[in-house]
Amino acid sequence: MMVTSMSNTSLNAPGLLPVHEGAPKISMIGNRSYLVEAPGELDLPAQRHIWALARTLKDRPDVLELIPGMTNLLIVLRRTPEDADTIRGEILDIWQRTSGLDLLGKTIEIPMTYGGEHAIDLPAICDYSGLSDKEVVRIHAERTYTVFSVGSAPGFGYLGGLDPRIFMPRKKVPSLRMLKGMVTIGGMQTGVSVLTGPNGWNSLGFADITMFDAAAEPPALLAPGDRVRFLPERIEL
Repeated sequence: MMVTSMSNTSLNAPGLLPVHEGAPKISMIGNRSYLVEAPGELDLPAQRHIWALARTLKDRPDVLELIPGMTNLLIVLRRTPEDADTIRGEILDIWQRTSGLDLLGKTIEIPMTYGGEHAIDLPAICDYSGLSDKEVVRIHAERTYTVFSVGSAPGFGYLGGLDPRIFMPRKKVPSLRMLKGMVTIGGMQTGVSVLTGPNGWNSLGFADITMFDAAAEPPALLAPGDRVRFLPERIEL
């Protein structure tokens, strides 16, 4: 694994990026939390708007916590609002006035083995895409991915930027024991499994890398805005 650039705190001016078109879906979760879901596709412009919304809201005294997800943002207030619709309207107004924000993070290169014993779903990916295993590997390896969010398991990064040609739906029946380190595709995202256990994504290889270390600072290797490249150290097809 190689980190080639360290600029995780750098930000592009939001006004340099266009406003993401359309209104978000805003749902109340419990009595003092709101889930904001960006309209449209699970793409980088939508995620940039989520990042911008989070930055705009972070200094509000009534906001306790902000949890960015995959093109969504959970807003937790300090207390139950007197008028939930007023808060919803304020969020919508901020969304419409906010431009996209580009997080310029570090670039991480992850050596991996494509194919081999851990690529348990590569044949299914080939069948679904109509491509050969060599084509799937080439397409996956030539992209630079962006970390949209980190979550679902400690240190797991949702990586956007997958080539649509190798889109692969998540499994209807998860694999019961997918190993830590398997490199996977789930819909239009890719990622590295951080735990051994049930997993509904599709493995096409393996990376011997620690994605989360509780004793490290920071404990998670990836952060939103980081760029990731997979380096084909070995190809076993």
